[in-house]
Amino acid sequence: MPQKKNPDAAELLRGKTGSVYGNLNNLLVTMKGLPLAYFKDMQEDKKTTFETYEILILNLKIAKELTESIIPNKKVMRKLSNDGYTTATDFADYLVKKGMSFRDAHKKSAALVNKAEKLGKNLDELSFLDIKKIDKLVEKDVLQILKIENSVNSKKSYGGTSKQNVVKMINKLKKEFK
Repeated sequence: MPQKKNPDAAELLRGKTGSVYGNLNNLLVTMKGLPLAYFKDMQEDKKTTFETYEILILNLKIAKELTESIIPNKKVMRKLSNDGYTTATDFADYLVKKGMSFRDAHKKSAALVNKAEKLGKNLDELSFLDIKKIDKLVEKDVLQILKIENSVNSKKSYGGTSKQNVVKMINKLKKEFK
């Protein structure tokens, strides 16, 4: 249908992954229990190996096309980043830093999500008074914790999502691919 925009390339990659896993399993079963010398049953590894190579080459071409044709829609991405109450764990972590056990903080975070759902709001759209009703440990700084930008930038460990980490990784990869 012309109105649909299915990610065919991504679907092909996902589908071909199943073939690669199947070939790996085939190869592992063929090679299982073989001694350290050549035996006739080892000729069965060739077909699987070459087929997997062909799939890999195809997948690399598809992945290249896919990544080169993606045009991120920042406005939509920003809107969707708040769907699903993505900063609920940040709220639980906030309460843990205030001295609460994670088990209790998790319950409070669930209560906050329930409150937001009832009000039809995202977590960062709740008022301070609404949030304060969840627990008395909450202070005004909680409003910053619930903003998606602050959540993303708070992940500063290796592999984290902070802008600083992402820029560092991009620069590292650029050097490696030159």
